[in-house]
Amino acid sequence: MLEELSIAGLGVIDEAAAQLSPGFTALTGETGAGKTMIVTSLRLLSGARADAGRVRSGSERATVEGRFRVTGTDGEPSTEIAELLESSGAELDDDGTVIAIRTVNADGRSRAHLGGRSVPVGVLGKLVNSVLTVHGQNDQLRLLRPDRQRAALDTFAGAKAHKALAAYRSARTEWIDILDELDELRANSRDLAQEADRLRFGIDEIGAVDPQPGEDTDLAETIRRLTDLESIRSAASGSHEIISGESGSVIEGLGQARSMLESAADDELRRLAGRVAEALTVVTDIGEELTDFLSALPTDADALDKLLTRQSELKALVRKYAPDIDGVIEWHRQAQKRLEQIDDPQGSIDDLEQRAAQARTVVADAAGKLHTIRVKAASTMATKVSKELAGLAMGDSVLSVGVVPEPAEADGRLAIDVDGSVAQAGADGADRVEFALVPHKGAQPLPIATSASGGELSRVMLALEVVLAEPTSGSVMVFDEVDAGVGGRAAVEIGRRLARLAKAHQVIVVTHLPQVAAFADNHLVIGKKSTKGAVTSTVRVLDRTDRVAELARMLAGLGESDTGKAHAEELLSTAEAERDS
Repeated sequence: MLEELSIAGLGVIDEAAAQLSPGFTALTGETGAGKTMIVTSLRLLSGARADAGRVRSGSERATVEGRFRVTGTDGEPSTEIAELLESSGAELDDDGTVIAIRTVNADGRSRAHLGGRSVPVGVLGKLVNSVLTVHGQNDQLRLLRPDRQRAALDTFAGAKAHKALAAYRSARTEWIDILDELDELRANSRDLAQEADRLRFGIDEIGAVDPQPGEDTDLAETIRRLTDLESIRSAASGSHEIISGESGSVIEGLGQARSMLESAADDELRRLAGRVAEALTVVTDIGEELTDFLSALPTDADALDKLLTRQSELKALVRKYAPDIDGVIEWHRQAQKRLEQIDDPQGSIDDLEQRAAQARTVVADAAGKLHTIRVKAASTMATKVSKELAGLAMGDSVLSVGVVPEPAEADGRLAIDVDGSVAQAGADGADRVEFALVPHKGAQPLPIATSASGGELSRVMLALEVVLAEPTSGSVMVFDEVDAGVGGRAAVEIGRRLARLAKAHQVIVVTHLPQVAAFADNHLVIGKKSTKGAVTSTVRVLDRTDRVAELARMLAGLGESDTGKAHAEELLSTAEAERDS
């Protein structure tokens, strides 16, 4: 729930703060006092676009601060809110509340803070929107749109509809991906054929050379040796002869020295024998390595020419396909893989067409299941809303919720069969949902977009909110003049339903009707005063005596008259009795 709201520098409000309570809170006040700014402030916290024109004249910035209780009865926030707080670094206060702040500078720049941390406006809006919903006159107009009517129906249908919609969207996305691939393949078949020819040429050219990993590096080192083969052979052979030749070699000399030292009568000489033995081991190893090196040197006079020819072949590949031979080998592998995909365009087209047909069937099945759920929910929803309308002084009017397949578009690309009709597979299903009013028994349903007056639309929206709010509890619902165009007995019924809605939700209502305000558990009045030509708003919590005076003012501007107060007292007492019963 929303526990505190502070506003500074917004519209006519210089600085104001209010403590809000559970249940039904009414906000009233004279025209121009700033009631709309209360709703505007909550929309800013909900992530609405910042408007520098809303900043109070003479103020550097407008600031809105709200304290929300986001923990449940178990003292813990929901999983969604907990994850959002953790990801943003925001922290809950010890009492389980979190502070949300939005500032708008006079130059239009906006800042958002959540739980003591600076966050993107979208993050702030996501958290606030998870606990608070604002319903204004613009929202009533949005209710006229078919997509909003469909969303309302899905909300009423609950988890079953959401699950079916998610399955449908997943199947539709997969189908569209296949169709896009098919369209691309058909459009690019000539280009693909040319690409396949180029790939085959490259694959054949590389295959003919058959390069091996790292071969270019190894080959360069071998060629470097062969270019000075005779001097290398002479150095290696001469060194080998000195070290391990048949006569007078280093190995022979070291062997003799070791023998003489070992047989000497002097201890010091015998100790030197061990060091000579170590030297003999090292020199023997060197002799063996020289033997191996000499054995590996080519004896064929044409060996260098053959290696240079091989190097030329590898360099030709490197110039065309990759920076080195390992890259050439990788290009060869990727080219083979790509060729498999495009080598037979018609075969690929046939395969994709088959897959598209199968995917279309899956989408149609998913759309059919969603359609069935919506049709069933529409009947129940219409009955419940119509029952609410009967209590809102709508006479015999009933709501009709129609669910019919959306006609397929002319190109037929996303056409599917639903309930025996060819329908368009849209992003939210293949259904057209339309709310219609039946003014009296036997009359034809008329779309609310063309037949409902402003007052009727207000009551339809309220009836929908009452019905849609049934499955959940604990959220904050803000209504901005939901009673517009309504009066008399209908206003009393609106008050009753808002009070009933407040049993499971925190309900905040901006109203100009005393019949609605009388049903509130808490009453705040937005006042205004003029100082040196500037209008400033104030927010005040009313006690019961003040409520009677405010209701009298709202009834006929008779706030100070005994007649007005008597009428207001009667209205308030009646509402209190009904609310508490």
